[in-house]
Amino acid sequence: MTGQAETTKATGTTVPLLSLTGIVKQFPGCLANDRVDLTVLPGEIHALLGENGAGKSTLVKIIYGVLKPDAGEIRWQGEPIVVQNPNHARRLGIGMVFQHFSLFETLTVAENIALGLTDAADRKGLRTRIAEISRSYGLHLDPDKAVHDLSVGERQRIEIVRCLLQKPKLLIMDEPTSVLTPQEVERLFETLRRLAKEGCAILYISHKLEEIRALCERATIMRLGKVVAHCDPRQETAKRLAEMMIGTALKAASHQARGEANGGPRLEVKTLNLKSEQQFGTDLKNVSLAVKGGEILGIGGIAGNGQAELMAALSGEMLAASPNAIVIDGTHAGKLGPRERRALGGCFVPEERNGHGAVSGMSLSENAFLSGHIRRALARNGLIDSGKTAGFADDVIKSFDVRTTGPSAEARSLSGGNLQKFLVGREVKQSPSVLVVSQPTWGVDAGAAAAIHQALMDLADSGTAVVVISQDLDEIFALADRIAVIAEGKLSQAIPIGEASVEQIGLLMGGMHGTSGGRDVASA
Repeated sequence: MTGQAETTKATGTTVPLLSLTGIVKQFPGCLANDRVDLTVLPGEIHALLGENGAGKSTLVKIIYGVLKPDAGEIRWQGEPIVVQNPNHARRLGIGMVFQHFSLFETLTVAENIALGLTDAADRKGLRTRIAEISRSYGLHLDPDKAVHDLSVGERQRIEIVRCLLQKPKLLIMDEPTSVLTPQEVERLFETLRRLAKEGCAILYISHKLEEIRALCERATIMRLGKVVAHCDPRQETAKRLAEMMIGTALKAASHQARGEANGGPRLEVKTLNLKSEQQFGTDLKNVSLAVKGGEILGIGGIAGNGQAELMAALSGEMLAASPNAIVIDGTHAGKLGPRERRALGGCFVPEERNGHGAVSGMSLSENAFLSGHIRRALARNGLIDSGKTAGFADDVIKSFDVRTTGPSAEARSLSGGNLQKFLVGREVKQSPSVLVVSQPTWGVDAGAAAAIHQALMDLADSGTAVVVISQDLDEIFALADRIAVIAEGKLSQAIPIGEASVEQIGLLMGGMHGTSGGRDVASA
């Protein structure tokens, strides 16, 4: 739909583009949507807010035709309709960017996007149109790159571009700005506002509440499957929005150090050069950093600039050329693997929850054993100590308020936020001397994010050196004592958080490392 919002001739009132009434969806043991009402007008930017498990994903899957409601009515442009499947939704003019991606890893970016285009004519000049959309939205996307070589953030860009190529009347966006610099976020917002002015409605899901306040005109807030509030987010604080989502007061995380850590570094990286194992990966170039006990170093950057390689180098999944390139508590660890680094006191939370951080088909007890058996001594005489392992998993579940049936539950049965709390808790509960965590609150709701942030701050306050690799600048500014930026495999000089500005960090994320004589170093 283009132009101004349509109105009825009789009354002059706006006809909703989308109207849901009494939507119910039941899964075994879970009422995901409980008589949900939602109205989206043409040309409005409407936020859908709620914790993980609140029912947002189920609701938008119903709108997009992935799921069928058990009860209730859907009206599209005023007419009752049953959305048969996603192809039907796309023909109607509904586009959706999923948080969890539906991509074929062996195909290229362009090939994946082509699969979503039902009309052969739409595939003509596709590579050029992908490049044009990428430039328009401030995204970088190589049409010829294979998906299996892309980071999580880069994969999200494919979903955004694929959706926008279809020129939808209703655009559903789930966490679309996780891979953008602040400058690119503003460019995206300008584009979304332009689309809305032309009549395209946008249903916007994000856990970045300041984004919601800056962009959205109306918000529908869900909790435990029900709609609990409507508001104009521009008139609310981010804290108030979070409290409406979780149904209780939100306590701000606090951290003592803020750059005042004493003593020598517990983690050092010295002029690390490392060639990426991925064909289209990013090589690390002269990366140096040092983190003291009690300190949190935040590393920002756009996805695909060497974060995956840096995480692999720090965890021991990729070995350095020399032992002294990485030092943990005074021990040269550059040539040591993950097991040996854990024995030295290192713990690690990777970016990808499923398949890397956890084995989805294994129980939480088994996943607790995978990384905790060394530091928590969960094996005896070469055999798994099942009771001790289950006790460790149960301790993590209770300490981090992981919503699950217990240690025997499979990892795949947890929501994304609860699995993330479990993985962070599994590492924190090992009392590491060094903790490196990548994207600690990716796709996590406000309540879970606050719990994770407080856990990281408490760990630092206990004397651990903490490194947080994140694409969320708000998160880094809330957590870190110092911030460095990784761009094209180079790490900028670390800046005390009180001296850093969002604009300055955004420029660094774009590759402008200043005139440091070629020496990009983050050190104490």
